[in-house]
Amino acid sequence: MEEIKYKKFYRKADKHLNGKVEAHHGKRENQKLKPYLVLQYLLVATDENHTVSAYDIEGFLADYGVYAERRSIYRDIEDINKVALAFQEDCEISEAAEMLADDEFDELKLIVYDKHSKGFYVKQRKFELNDIRLLAECVYTAKFVSESKVRQLIDVVCGLVSEHQAENLRHDAFMVDRARTANKNVFTNVMTINDAMSYRNGDDAHEPEKISFKYLKHTIDDVNQQIDRRKGERYIVSPYKLLINDGNYYLLAFDDKKKKLWTYRVDRMKDIRYTGEPRDGEAEFKKIDLTTYTRRAFNMYSGEEKRITLRFINPLLDTAIERFGTKEAQYSKCDDSHFTVTAKVEISNQFFGWLLGFGKKVKIVAPDDVVEKFKSYVENVRKMY
Repeated sequence: MEEIKYKKFYRKADKHLNGKVEAHHGKRENQKLKPYLVLQYLLVATDENHTVSAYDIEGFLADYGVYAERRSIYRDIEDINKVALAFQEDCEISEAAEMLADDEFDELKLIVYDKHSKGFYVKQRKFELNDIRLLAECVYTAKFVSESKVRQLIDVVCGLVSEHQAENLRHDAFMVDRARTANKNVFTNVMTINDAMSYRNGDDAHEPEKISFKYLKHTIDDVNQQIDRRKGERYIVSPYKLLINDGNYYLLAFDDKKKKLWTYRVDRMKDIRYTGEPRDGEAEFKKIDLTTYTRRAFNMYSGEEKRITLRFINPLLDTAIERFGTKEAQYSKCDDSHFTVTAKVEISNQFFGWLLGFGKKVKIVAPDDVVEKFKSYVENVRKMY
């Protein structure tokens, strides 16, 4: 219902942008709402490239049964500026009025008058347009957010700018096409996990506890419908950290069954429950460097951890640093065309596949057993063709 009313307000704002409607002075019972309506109209309809005249404002107010003379609209805008500046500067309204009387403080006005277009617009907003654009793009590129939730969040974000700017933001954001989760309970899952990891429950102390859940997977029989892994057996884990990687939400937790730290896609978790049991695995969690661990876990997949040396061609230095970082990896010049990097990785077929994508630009130098495993991997791929 609220959404319908808000859209109606937008239509009213748009209706009066060019002074096309004459004011009607019939009803007066909503006069006390006049300053609020003036502010809301200006927030929705104006920005530095779109202004409205006092006549536009007068006509807009008439649709709400509010009588307004031009002079009273000017006073409303003046009062709005005083209150806004008083809040911004944490001062008395009388002090704000004195400041606004000085041309030196014109830049601090919330609403200003443009002499060229002969109209008013909102100049000071809580966020810059580029900040809002960034927030909108983050929402659109987050794969863990369902399509319906995306629309809801974009409405919230676009409500922070004028409707003209919002239209452009929606157009820009829709350029992004991402595969999204169908799980509408992701934010509920996140809230439950955070509560389980919390050290407080309201005003009371809380001991972080284990959670249980069912974990989903796709099947070839129906790719649009996920089914329970382990035939519906519940996973029991000790949650430690929520992570975001490549547009997906993950939970880093100590798995009771695996007896090790593991990552789980939050959008594949369902029916999360508190167990009331204290967490396990704290010693294991404290041992890891989170940045290094997540780089290995997300970029190299799971496998036997080994310290290896790779030789890259020089143009791939940025790529190597993005993959291995600089904190625990060592880089050395090999010759005029190559460098080597020595780092810990988890040896797996996915890691070998990543290396294979570079062809002759990357070579495993050491240790010998990893070199042999890579040769075997390449040979098995060749045999398929």
